[in-house]
Amino acid sequence: MGRGTPGMLPELGRGSAAAAPRAVRPPAWGTVGAMPTLLLCDFPAKTELPRWSSFSPFVLQIDRALALAKLPYEKHYVDMLKLKRLNPLGQLPVLVVDGENVADSTRILHRIEALAPGTMLRGLDARGQAEAWLWEEFADTALYPHVLTARWADDRGWPVPRGAFFGAVPAPLRSLVANAVRRGTIKKLVQRDFLRGGLEAAYERIDRVLDTLDARAPEQGFWVGEHPSVADLGLFAQLHSLRLPTVAHGAERIAARPRLERYLDRVDAATLPG
Repeated sequence: MGRGTPGMLPELGRGSAAAAPRAVRPPAWGTVGAMPTLLLCDFPAKTELPRWSSFSPFVLQIDRALALAKLPYEKHYVDMLKLKRLNPLGQLPVLVVDGENVADSTRILHRIEALAPGTMLRGLDARGQAEAWLWEEFADTALYPHVLTARWADDRGWPVPRGAFFGAVPAPLRSLVANAVRRGTIKKLVQRDFLRGGLEAAYERIDRVLDTLDARAPEQGFWVGEHPSVADLGLFAQLHSLRLPTVAHGAERIAARPRLERYLDRVDAATLPG
């Protein structure tokens, strides 16, 4: 299964009021028949960067999947105190499909593929489709800790989530709450054996993975074929989040691998909402 970003850890936006749904201009829809009403739920904190529609890689993944599928949708920024009404697990994204709450990024991708068949597995035979879903799962489980490490465990990245997610907390409590959430995030990374050896060892691990992905990245086309697939959506969401410009040490790691960076740029151009 895929993943979602927890409401408590690590991409927190507690105490923020729900914003009005923001309309996202979709590409033209060309099929006949009634389309379901789609509402993509995101955290209230915003990056203010047009190519990074969410701090959550998983919400970003669904944003790009909906654009690739040319499905019209709206974006809704959730009141974090009401998050468990959408998803009892307290995770985002949630895609509301005609009033039905669909949680978990991989389940949402399967639902999008059912709504727009072939848009995320175009040109792939059964073996290619299986490989694409495996890469999507790899990205969700193996690459997400890299994003958390760069933002939450590294002092250089910590000002970004601290400033984005805790501004609504009353000033006397802000540092206390922010530091408690950060400690909880780091604890989870240690429990997953990602930070057990310390930050330097974690970055050595990240660099080995990025080197391998750079060597594997196609010079043309996409990860498992000529067209974007769920493999590209999964890999792009995590690696593009790692190169968030405001977290310079993460972005520099991607920029140091030009083959991988060119691949991400192709996916970016192919899936950017119109």
